Order: sequence, then structure tokens, then C-alpha cells
Amino acid sequence: MAGIGGVVAFSGSGSASLNGDELATISAASRSLPGLWELARHIDGHFLPYYLFMQLWAKAGTAELWLRLPSALAIGVAAWFLVDLGRRLHSTWAGVTAGLLFAALPSVSYYGAFARSYAPAAAAVVFSFWALHRATRAQEQTTRAQEQTTRAQEQTTRAQEQATRAPWVVYAVAVAVVCCTHLFAVLVLPAQLVAAVALLPRRTVLLRWAPAVAVGCLPALVLGLVGYGERHAISWIPQRGPEVLLKFPKMATGSTEVGVVLFVVALAGVVLLRNRAWAGTLLGWLVLPPVLLLAVSHLVTPVYVDRYLFVAAPALALLAGIAVASVPRGGVVACCGLVVVAVAVGVPQQVEVREANGRFEDFPWAVRKVEARPGDAIVFGQSSVRAGFDYYRDGSMPDDVLRLGAAPEAEGFGFPERDDVAAALADRERVWVVWRGAKSAGQKLPRVKAVREAGYEQTGAWHSAETPGLTVALFAGK
Repeated sequence: MAGIGGVVAFSGSGSASLNGDELATISAASRSLPGLWELARHIDGHFLPYYLFMQLWAKAGTAELWLRLPSALAIGVAAWFLVDLGRRLHSTWAGVTAGLLFAALPSVSYYGAFARSYAPAAAAVVFSFWALHRATRAQEQTTRAQEQTTRAQEQTTRAQEQATRAPWVVYAVAVAVVCCTHLFAVLVLPAQLVAAVALLPRRTVLLRWAPAVAVGCLPALVLGLVGYGERHAISWIPQRGPEVLLKFPKMATGSTEVGVVLFVVALAGVVLLRNRAWAGTLLGWLVLPPVLLLAVSHLVTPVYVDRYLFVAAPALALLAGIAVASVPRGGVVACCGLVVVAVAVGVPQQVEVREANGRFEDFPWAVRKVEARPGDAIVFGQSSVRAGFDYYRDGSMPDDVLRLGAAPEAEGFGFPERDDVAAALADRERVWVVWRGAKSAGQKLPRVKAVREAGYEQTGAWHSAETPGLTVALFAGK
């Protein structure tokens, strides 16, 4: 099952262009350790553990397939733990169905072929729930043994209690990995309190679960403080209202139709799972991330972005798998039927994420659209867009007249540029201008305004298929 999940995710890795976020990963991974620390002090500090890993990974290359391979491997890991967790909570068929449903989600194909930390975060979250189940089961067995013990058995029981510490260490490590993959992945952890309180004696909650979570959350505390100081980096996120929660099934699965079907079936899974403590835990895993993320948006700063909710997708698949596996005398047929439906309904979105513009910024298209003549200049509406042209350029390009150096800025992903646009464009007959966003977005960009003020008039503009997309415009001197 791990292989199926990884292969499905990796199958779209080479078709879609890298987007701005993935190019930011390359930029961060290409810096020295001091340079990466300087970057983390100003922007994306909560991504520092991921960037450190990718810094090592990128030493072997920065090809699209290689950069996206860790995410595909993470999907495979998530699928494996999901299958085993489903087996532990219900049955083998529930676990296998959950793994297949998870692999069939369009969002898995998207984030599994995406050089960011969202797939590793999902894998870490599944691992943490698996580790929690293992730890609580071991604790329950030890508690039963203690209740039945005699003096002759005291030494054996003491050894059993010692053995229960190891699963809690594994759980603490799992929580720490969750915190290191993505800051908002920690929104699943409150759901785990349900299982701890319902299944464990109060003394065990205080002496085992709470210390494990406290130690595991130390990275989140540090990264959270860093991220709070860098709120300017996410100032582009708009404030959302409660109505955005209605879009959550689509956000988690990548498809409205697949999301609605699985969400309804998953709610049935909550009802049908006999272990009520874990039914409540899985429900919390599913619904708490969007609710808590919206609460943080209103109480602290706007942070509600759909990709932050991918960590809830495994819970949706797991509960749906449990629901169909619970069908009496027809569980196998129901499991196979739901997987077939999920695959069939999600085909259009699966095709979309594998198109060249599947990450909504088709840089190869933009590079090809620039038909340079000798003496042409190029200006970027946002200097960070230049990174895509650096990565995909193949052949001659217009003169990058504003660029001051090859290296990006130490404090971000943009590039140092000249401010005297008119002087830089002196005696140029044609200027290509490229920006992120629709054609109309160029009217608000200072660089595009400066080109107009320098005496150039737009003669043509082309926009890639999806929002935000890329716009390539040609300006000529009046």
C-alpha cells in the first residue's frame, strides 16, 4: 500500500511546472547554513527544519523529479501507517480501503508531487496517531496485568511497566516530527487528548501522555514564536468567514465531488466505529484543523489557507474506510465500490494536477512566450518571478536590465534590483514584462507602472490558464 501511494503521488512529478513556493524551496536549499539562518530570521522561519533537510537533499541535484521525491515518499509512509492504524482500530479491510482512498485523492497527487512540507506533515500526523494508539494499547495491557498481579509476579509486572515507556518515547518523537514539518500541523494534536483522557487513567495521562506531548511540542513553541515575528510574510492571506468551512471537503481532497462523498461516508464511520474514544479522536482529527485554523485567523492573524488543512485528509480516508468495512455481509463489496467511485469521480482533477499548469504557475510556458529580439529588455513585476526564468530558461533571453546580481536577497526570495527603471530602459525599443497574477494585476505593480511612465505602451499580453497564473506582456516605445 505504501508503494501504491508513493507511485500515485510521484506519477505527476515531472509534468507540472514548479511554482513559486517550490522555487523558494530551491532558493533556501541552495544557501549556506549561515545564509539559511539569515533567511529564517526574516521569512519562513517555521519552515527551517524542512529547509535544512532539503539543503542536504538538494546536494544531489535540483531536478523537478528529485526535488519532489521526498513528498512522494512521505505519501507512501502516510499510506502505510494509515493502513496499519485502520487494521488496529477496525479490520484489515478498513485499513486497506483507507489507504486506497487516500492514494486516490487528487490532493494527494498534488501535494505528493510538490516540493514543500505538506506531504511530510501529513505523514508525520498519521505516524503520531499510530504511535498514540500503540502507546495506549501497551498501557492498557500493563494496567490489566497490574490489577491481576500477585507478589510473585511483581517483578514481571515491573518489567512490563518499564516496557510501556518505549511506546511513549516513540509517541513523543512522532509529535516532535509533526511540529517540525509544518507549524499548523499541530492543530491535530488536541484531538489526541480525547483518546488519552478516555482510554488512560488520570495518573497515566499526567505522567505519560502530557510529558510526551510537552517534549514533542518544544519545536512548535520555538517555530511558533519565530513565525509570529514574521507575520508580515503572510500578510497576503485574506480574512475568512465561517462560510469557508463549507469548502473544507474540497480543500482536503482536491475535489468537491470526492470531498462531499467521502465526508458523508466518514461521518457514518464515526457512528459505526465501536471504540467510541477513537471515534471521537478521529472526528477531532478531521474537523478540528479547519475550525482551529479559522479561530487562529480571527484571534491572531489571518492564516486560513487550504493547503494547511491537508493533514486532515488521512482522517477522512480512514473514517470512510471504517464506514464501508462495517457494512454487514457486504463490507468487501462496499469497500471496493467506494474506492472505484472515488477514483472515477476524481479523474478530472487528477488530470488537472498533472498538466503543465497543474501548480498554477506555468514557467516553461512563460519562457517560451518571450520571443526575444536583439536589444530587447525584460522586467519582472515581482522580482521573485525571476527565479522561474533562471530555472527554466533555455537559450537566449532579453537583457535583465534591472538585475544587480545572481544571488537572491539574504532576507527573502526576491533579487536585488536597480530602482531607476527609466534609465535602465534607455534606448530600448521593446520591453517584456512578466508578473504573477492576471493581466489586470499589472496595473497595481510598481515595476509595471514604472515601465509605462518610462514611455512604453503595452502592445500585447498573455495569461496562463489558471489563477494566479503568470502574465507575459510586451511593451513598445511610443
